[in-house]
Amino acid sequence: GLNFIDLMVRQGNIDNPPKTPLVPGFECSGIVEALGDSVKGFEIGDRVMAFVNYNAWAEVVCTPVEFVYKIPDDMTFSEAAAFPMNFVTAYMMLFEVANLREGMSVLVHSAGGGVGQAVAQLCSTIPNVTVFGTASSFKHEAIKNSVTHLFDRNADYVQEVKRISADGVDIVLDCLCGENTGKGLSLLKPLGTYILYGSSNMVTGETKSFFSFAKSWWQVEKVNPIKLYEENKVIAGFSLLNLLFKQNRGGLIKGVVDKLLNLYNSKKIKPVVDSLWALEEVKEAMQRIHDRGNIGKLILDVEKAPTPLMANDSTETSEAGEEEEDHEGDNDNKERMPFIQ
Repeated sequence: GLNFIDLMVRQGNIDNPPKTPLVPGFECSGIVEALGDSVKGFEIGDRVMAFVNYNAWAEVVCTPVEFVYKIPDDMTFSEAAAFPMNFVTAYMMLFEVANLREGMSVLVHSAGGGVGQAVAQLCSTIPNVTVFGTASSFKHEAIKNSVTHLFDRNADYVQEVKRISADGVDIVLDCLCGENTGKGLSLLKPLGTYILYGSSNMVTGETKSFFSFAKSWWQVEKVNPIKLYEENKVIAGFSLLNLLFKQNRGGLIKGVVDKLLNLYNSKKIKPVVDSLWALEEVKEAMQRIHDRGNIGKLILDVEKAPTPLMANDSTETSEAGEEEEDHEGDNDNKERMPFIQ
């Protein structure tokens, strides 16, 4: 699986980035080739998906058994690689952190992305949940049926939400950070929960930009604890990778995966795969995520041959700055992507 966090790792926009040489990637699916001496519950030949603390983008992956899960017979390997990060993140935020219940409302940014689509599907398993989503305008036709109300990511979504729901929303899921933090807090109802689970606004150009980094943090609303208490609002953060690999909550996550697989088997949720890429195409795949061109999850397939480039293709990486963001997803690069129909 290819995630936005992989772009942040590549640019060094994370705490203590690993030293190179490095094999990136945090999730994968495949067939068990070998077992540790004390491993029980798995056999060679089992179809599995797994979390990996880096090194997932490889032909052979080794990871502790507590991060490995058997996949259903009718789940494809590409679906399985798209499943762990997106659906566990969405489930944990909605049900463990925000306590989603019947009749609540949720605002999710990047509604067309892997987590956004997982959030929309999980919300549909609870009666009468209203989902507000923001996404680039070219994605709206494809995802309009997955959320209740859809807004252009560059529009004044605060006013749009308040026009529909004057009191605001119960849950805000923010993967953008920057100025959206203050907007999200302003939209919360009393006893509402704002959850920050990413900071994609800090990734603008192809290389780490300290200007963009500083600008994003400068735009973050300064949170006053007294104001939180007076307004009865909850602000939270969520990092699945830290929960797994730094805070040793693998047992908790296994229980969540079991619940999610039950939902999958009952056909209530299904991973949305945007496209498959050969390992040699990782540069173009990352560019597609950088330009917010994907709907659902991008997958690296070690058995896939590279897709031939068309004559008008450009594989040069964008040095996109703030000015280009209004046009994200509209470049020629989007046209040649190997879509999954």
